[in-house]
Amino acid sequence: MKISNSKELFAKAQNFIPGGVNSPVRAFRSVGGEPLFIKKAEGAYLYDEDGNQFIELINSWGPMLLGHNHPKVKAAVIAAMEDGTSFGAPTAREVEIAELIVSMVPSIEKVRMVNSGTEATMSAIRVARGFTGRDKFIKMEGHYHGHGDSFLIAAGSGAMTMGDPDSPGVTKGTAKDTLIAPYNNLEAIEELIKANQGEIAALILEPVPGNMGLCLPKEGYLQGLRDICTREGIVLIFDEVMTGFRLAKGGAQEVYGVTPDMTTLGKIIGGGMPVGAYGGKRE
Repeated sequence: MKISNSKELFAKAQNFIPGGVNSPVRAFRSVGGEPLFIKKAEGAYLYDEDGNQFIELINSWGPMLLGHNHPKVKAAVIAAMEDGTSFGAPTAREVEIAELIVSMVPSIEKVRMVNSGTEATMSAIRVARGFTGRDKFIKMEGHYHGHGDSFLIAAGSGAMTMGDPDSPGVTKGTAKDTLIAPYNNLEAIEELIKANQGEIAALILEPVPGNMGLCLPKEGYLQGLRDICTREGIVLIFDEVMTGFRLAKGGAQEVYGVTPDMTTLGKIIGGGMPVGAYGGKRE
């Protein structure tokens, strides 16, 4: 297999891009070797700059549910481009997609569009804080919610421990409001709430996490979180950037029959285009 063009591009990229890539996950360091530079994709296949063909098993990290360059998606993108790319004003299309999302996702009564899943999760936490008047939130060990400062926090030695920054540039001031709990452990959630009574605005999790490996929720776990959050006035947020429109039309919340207060969505709603959304109950 020839990979000379990819090697040349990677060497050149390192002169202008930190590490030669625009996301650490693309650097190949965890698996060895150097990244391949992709030229095009079609259906279930990727083609690199040297003309090699590969079976695509990642679907661009999830959004390409219909495969790459699907004819209907491609036609819709081209049709939209004919009218221009950005207006800084409302459009009929955003009303149409908002109505469609509300009709499909059980928890969403109103929705706001953003540019990425990261923006969706950051915004959802901000809304939860504004709604409750509280500052802290709970996230689960190993769950990924984008690269917002508040989410780049590693767990301490136990559920009672405040988070410590997991990435340079994240301040301890930011980290102190992020509380960490192990997934599938309701007792740890109760301990955190007891230690931070009346201070927790939100609890966010991937209902079915994928970045830590596929881990299914234990029977009764999601409903247990729903019951606790309802009791304590905590906003329950399902990050369905990965699970939305995949596990079911309405995501994991449809499959498990548990309705969160808010839901975050990612690029899948735009056929892989840079878009995201967050929504929830009207109030």
